[in-house]
Amino acid sequence: MIILISRFFKRIRFNGLLVDFYSREEIIFGNWLEGLAIFINEKVYNGHKSSTNGIDLEFEKDGVRYIVAIKSGPNWGNSSQIKKMVLDFNTARKTIRTSGAKVNVEAVNGCCYGRDNVPIKIDNYSKLCGQRFWEFISGDENLYLELIEPLGHKAKEKTDEFNEAYGRVINRFNDEFIQNFCTTDYSIDWNKLLKHNSSKNEGDKVKLPRIK
Repeated sequence: MIILISRFFKRIRFNGLLVDFYSREEIIFGNWLEGLAIFINEKVYNGHKSSTNGIDLEFEKDGVRYIVAIKSGPNWGNSSQIKKMVLDFNTARKTIRTSGAKVNVEAVNGCCYGRDNVPIKIDNYSKLCGQRFWEFISGDENLYLELIEPLGHKAKEKTDEFNEAYGRVINRFNDEFIQNFCTTDYSIDWNKLLKHNSSKNEGDKVKLPRIK
């Protein structure tokens, strides 16, 4: 019954809602990783959260000002999003230079996990992933291994929250399906269901409450 209901709502109404839960989890976890990276860099290189649009972290090391856009993994964006990142890098460079700072500015796309064996990109920035990224912001080549324990704790915490939210969604699916597409003895009203999903007559479509 639950499988049928889940498939039904995914097809006719709630398409994307469960995906949205996964997306939210990824965003929350990604934000946590970004905050962790900035915190570590602040302690090691006195870096700081950038106020420049599209730039997450700024710090100086060995006479170089690094501007860093932090992403979760290496396949984080499409070509338009990458072009936007490059534009943000160029804008940040101009802002730093016009401020009178006489430093060499280097742009880095840092990815918290994964790998990219071609770190130097043609658009005048570097892409550092996984071990390379964590070593870059901390100076410790083994930091990515030491993060396993706190990451595991955070993952369990977010999984518990997700399971609770997922359960609420499934309960809502069940409740609305029974109310709208079942008879008084809880049998599926297939005639009503198929008309709602496939009839050319708009009047056969059941008005379902909007998702908030």
